[in-house]
Amino acid sequence: MKTARRGTLVRKTAETDIRIDLSLDGQGRHRISTGIPFMDHMLSQVARHGLFDLTVKAVGDLDVDDHHTAEDVGISLGEAFIKALGDKKGIRRYGEATVPMDEALARVAIDLSGRPYLVFQAAPLKGRIGTFPAELVKEFFKGFSTHLKANVHVALLYGENKHHMAEAIFKALARALDMATSIDPRVAGVPSTKGKL
Repeated sequence: MKTARRGTLVRKTAETDIRIDLSLDGQGRHRISTGIPFMDHMLSQVARHGLFDLTVKAVGDLDVDDHHTAEDVGISLGEAFIKALGDKKGIRRYGEATVPMDEALARVAIDLSGRPYLVFQAAPLKGRIGTFPAELVKEFFKGFSTHLKANVHVALLYGENKHHMAEAIFKALARALDMATSIDPRVAGVPSTKGKL
C-alpha cells in the first residue's frame, strides 16, 4: 500500500499565524486564504498546475504591510514540502519547467538537494501588481527555497505585464515541483551518490 505523502504545518510568530496542509499526490484541489488576494491567486496556480492538494490559512500583520505574510507563507510552504517528502526515497529530485503567460516567459529549475540556494533573475518585476508589491515574489522564493532546502533557479526571460510575469514564474514553479517531487520507479533509495539528500 502506497504511503500518503502529506505535510501539515502550523507556524505562529508575533507577525503571522499560518497553517498549511499539503498532499504531493493530489489533483490540484486548493483552499487558499492569506489576506493578500494576489498571493492567494499565485498559490492557487502552484496547487492547480503542480497537482498538489493545498490548504493555506494565514493571518498576518497586513496593517504593517504584506512582507511578513508573503515571506512566512514561503517559509511555511517550504517546510510543508519537506514534511511531505519524508526520506525522499524514489523521487526524481530535479525538476524544470518553462512556462509562457501571454507575452511573458519564465523558467524555474529545482534540485531537492538538501542544500538551499536561490538564484532569482527577474529584474523587470518591480513596482506593484494591483496593490501587491512585486518585490515580494522574490521574498516568497527566498523563504521557500531556504526552508525546502532546495537549489532553486528562477529566470524571467521576458515580459511586459507584471501580473503575467509573476504568474508565469509561479506556474513554472508548480510544474518544476511536480517533476522534482514525483516518484520514479527506476530510482532505488535516495537519488544521490552520497546516499542522503
